[in-house]
Amino acid sequence: MKARLNVPLAVTLVLGAFLLVALNDVGLLDGARIQRGLDNAGIFFADMVPPDTSVLPEVSRALIETIQIAFAGTMVGFVVALPLALLASASLVPYWVTLPVKLLLAFVRTVPAILWAIVFVVMVGLGPAAGTLGVALYSVGYLGKIFYELFEGTDPEVMEAVRGVGCGRLQLARHAVLPEASNGIVSQLLFMFEYNVRASSIMGFVGAGGIGYYLLGYVQTLEYQSLLMAVLVTLAAVLVIDRASSFVRAALR
Repeated sequence: MKARLNVPLAVTLVLGAFLLVALNDVGLLDGARIQRGLDNAGIFFADMVPPDTSVLPEVSRALIETIQIAFAGTMVGFVVALPLALLASASLVPYWVTLPVKLLLAFVRTVPAILWAIVFVVMVGLGPAAGTLGVALYSVGYLGKIFYELFEGTDPEVMEAVRGVGCGRLQLARHAVLPEASNGIVSQLLFMFEYNVRASSIMGFVGAGGIGYYLLGYVQTLEYQSLLMAVLVTLAAVLVIDRASSFVRAALR
């Protein structure tokens, strides 16, 4: 009698082997290297304490700009992503329309937000405008994909019921697809805003405004106590936004 292959065990062993190879290739199985890293981390974190409160005013102003970049970029991205997602939904439009739109969204999503920011710094110059446009374009790629997957997951019975009364594609989107996906749309929009606040915090690395300008400056000038203050202020803002988003999601449910 032939022994049956234990598929989960085989998959686990293969993944484990690949993990060990990957860890070895990137140097994370080198004990001496890891020990040096831990020693350096201890020195680095010791130099950050206590945080320098004198930079709080300038860091707070930069954080406000970061939140503005994230909010404006998220909303502009949402306005563009929603119609593109409808055009990418196979349940609403033919394949020859959905394919190029999905390819466009995949391309936009593939390029990191900070790289889009560099492109817009070249186009519109240094400052928060470039950061906002970079965030907006990345948001289009991400939200567009999430939205069209939500739309394609609409209950087929609901779709057929609306089609049965003679509704066209626009009416189908208005009366079936969008209402069914509304909670998911809001949830993903809130998550995108949270993500963009974090992403916008490093836009200043490439001259695109926000608190990243100060983070980079503090690192370059070895002002680690000021760096810790900037990180703590950013962390506080992210926690507040995360809590507010959770409250909104709970209210919608």
